[in-house]
Amino acid sequence: MPKFWIGPREYPSKKAAQEAVRDVLYGYSVGSIVDQEADHLLLLDLLDLHAEADIKIGVGVEAFVIAPPLQGPYPGFEVIRTDGTRIDFSYLACLKPPSYRQQVSAAMRVEVKDDVSAYFTSRVAANTLVSDESRRELDITDTHVSYYRGPSFAELAAAFTEEVGGWDAIKLTTSSDPGRGQFTDRSLAERWRKYHQEHAVLGLLSSQENLRRPRR
Repeated sequence: MPKFWIGPREYPSKKAAQEAVRDVLYGYSVGSIVDQEADHLLLLDLLDLHAEADIKIGVGVEAFVIAPPLQGPYPGFEVIRTDGTRIDFSYLACLKPPSYRQQVSAAMRVEVKDDVSAYFTSRVAANTLVSDESRRELDITDTHVSYYRGPSFAELAAAFTEEVGGWDAIKLTTSSDPGRGQFTDRSLAERWRKYHQEHAVLGLLSSQENLRRPRR
């Protein structure tokens, strides 16, 4: 049985992933905010899988709320954006098989993962482990690398794929875990990595600051 992923979380099956989300949904009373960080992060990564994630996220996610049923007896999730607006989303829609574009985007993140890690390591070595937003000193265990100061990762990926002929022009290695493949063309992978190095503007945020940023 193929595995299923929500962000970095690996589940033995899609059903197991669905049960993990349902544990969050029914672990809070209707109308309450999802205030446990692990649950909040799970829902952020889940929302990234939605076909209309950009629309649902908007300016950024402030919090998730357990919403009363719109139809039928079952509650759902609602996003509170950083500008105060709200929108509901279906967790079942998020658990549909990822589009090819989503798979390529996930592979693109994997291809530059070492560079992102190297940036974090360089900031630690330079003793500049401070938030680039609030200028507060950061705890090494509570720090996230963010694209918030420049083009988002999604914008970088879209611009690169347009340059090389579109999403379908990037072929991935076969994987039983959708989105976990790599570029089959390693020269193209290196081209993407160099593009990312030249155009990505990385920064550091605390986990709470990162939670309130648009998913970038």
